[in-house]
Amino acid sequence: MKMRASWVLNKHKIICDQVDVLPPNQDESLVRTAWAAICGSDVHVVHSDVPLPPRLANPGTPGHEGIGYVEESKDPGYKKGDLVLTIPGYSARTGTFCDYQTLMTRYMIKVPPTDIPLEQLLMAQQFGTTIYSLRQVPVDVVGKTVMVMGQGSGGLFFAWSLKRAGAAKVIASDKMAARLAVSRHFGVDVPVKAGEEAYQAVMDHTGGEGVDYLVEAVGNQEALAQSIGLIREGGHGLYFGLPDTKALVPFNFHDFQRRRLTINATTHALRDRSMSSFRRALDLIVTEQIDVSPMISHVFNLDHIEQAMDHATTYRDNARKVCLKF
Repeated sequence: MKMRASWVLNKHKIICDQVDVLPPNQDESLVRTAWAAICGSDVHVVHSDVPLPPRLANPGTPGHEGIGYVEESKDPGYKKGDLVLTIPGYSARTGTFCDYQTLMTRYMIKVPPTDIPLEQLLMAQQFGTTIYSLRQVPVDVVGKTVMVMGQGSGGLFFAWSLKRAGAAKVIASDKMAARLAVSRHFGVDVPVKAGEEAYQAVMDHTGGEGVDYLVEAVGNQEALAQSIGLIREGGHGLYFGLPDTKALVPFNFHDFQRRRLTINATTHALRDRSMSSFRRALDLIVTEQIDVSPMISHVFNLDHIEQAMDHATTYRDNARKVCLKF
C-alpha cells in the first residue's frame, strides 16, 4: 500500500511524495494520521545552516507532532480505532508528515473521550515540551517579574505556565504583531516588539534591574545575545529555542559572572520515558483549563507541505501555528 509522505531533499527543499506504508514490527503500531503540526524545530531542520540529521532519510520527517487513529498494533494495549497523540522520537521509522505513521507504542498516548477538536488536542505535544523544560530546574516565580522571548506556540505555552505558577508580571517579546496580539490570552501582561523596545520595556517594568526569570524561546543569535542583559542580579534563565546556527554566538561573560546568573538549557523531552509532561499537557487541554485555539492560524493539505513550511518559516500572512489536515 502506498501513502503520501514528506521528504527533505536537501537544505531549503521539502516535498510530498508517494512511498510504501511500513508495516509495524514488534512493539510498534501503524497509525492513520488525522492532523500534524509544524514545529519551530522543523523549520530549523529544513532552513537553518545546521547540517541535516541522518533520521531525515525516513518518510514523514521532520514532523514529530501528530494525532491519529490506530490501524494496527503489535501492542495489546492498543486496538484499531484508538485515538492517539503521536510523538515519534529519533528511533521511529516515520515522522508525522505522512498518511500512516509507523512508530513504537512508547511514542503514543491514548486520548480520552472528549469534544475538543483534534487540532487543539494536537497542541499537547508542543505544550508537553515546555512543561518538561520547566520541570528540569524548577524556579519559584510567585510574585516575580518574568520574561518570555518569542511568542510562537512554545513561547505562548511558557507564558501561560509561568502566569499560572504565580508570576506577578509576564513580559513577552516577538517581532510579529500578530503573535503579540494573542499573547494576552495566554497570560502575558506586557507584550512588546522584540529588540530595543523589549529591552526598554524590561528596564521600565523592573526599575532598571532586569527580570527575575527569563525563557529564551527563539534561538536566533540576536535574541541569544540580548538575553543575558535582561536578567537581574541573581536571576535565572532557561534556554529552549533551538539555535539556527552552529557558529559561535557572542556572550557577555562579564555581565553573566558579575550578576551571578543561573542559566540552564533544555531539549529532548522524550528523555522522560513516562511521557508525563505530555500527558499533563493533554489533560490540561482536555479538561479545558487552557484554550489553545488562538494559536492555530493556518491549515494545509499534506500535498502542499512546501507551502505550509514556507508559511511557518516566513510567517507569511501572519502565520502562528501551521497545521496539516489529512
